[in-house]
Amino acid sequence: MSGIRLSCGVLAAGMVAAAVACAPAAERPTGRVPVAAVASEPPEETLTPLYEQALPNLKDKTFTSAIVDFPPAARAVPHRHGEAFVYAYVLDGTMRSKLDGEPTRTYQQGENWVEEPGAHHVLTENASKTEPAKLLVIFISNTGDELKVPDPQS
Repeated sequence: MSGIRLSCGVLAAGMVAAAVACAPAAERPTGRVPVAAVASEPPEETLTPLYEQALPNLKDKTFTSAIVDFPPAARAVPHRHGEAFVYAYVLDGTMRSKLDGEPTRTYQQGENWVEEPGAHHVLTENASKTEPAKLLVIFISNTGDELKVPDPQS
C-alpha cells in the first residue's frame, strides 16, 4: 500500500491486518464473494471478506472488514447497511459516493468516508471507465445482520 497518504485509514488498515494475522488460519475467510450483476447493467463490485469478530466489549456487535473491488465503470446498486456503522477507505483508484441528502463526492486513493447507521447509499461507483478501484470497508454491525441490503426501488 505504498503511496497511501497518512490518515486514520492507515490505522484502520493496521488494525485489520493485525486482527487477520492473529486469527487462527481456519477462521480466515479467503474466498471472493461476487455481488450479483445483470448483463445489461454496469459491472458491480466484488466483496472479499477479510475478518469477522464478535466484539467482546460491545454485546451483540460484530466487527467485519472486507476489500471491495470495483472494475472499471462498476457501480453498486443503491443500498443500506442496516444499522451498521461503516468506514470506507480508498486503497486504489477513484470512487464517487453519494449518501441520501448529501452531495456526490469524489474520493481519491488514501481518502475515506463514514456512513452512519441507517444511511441510504444512493451512489457508489468507480469514477474511472478504464482503471479498477478498491476499498477497505469496515462494518460495526448488529451480530447476524446482513451487511448490504439493496434498496427495493432500485
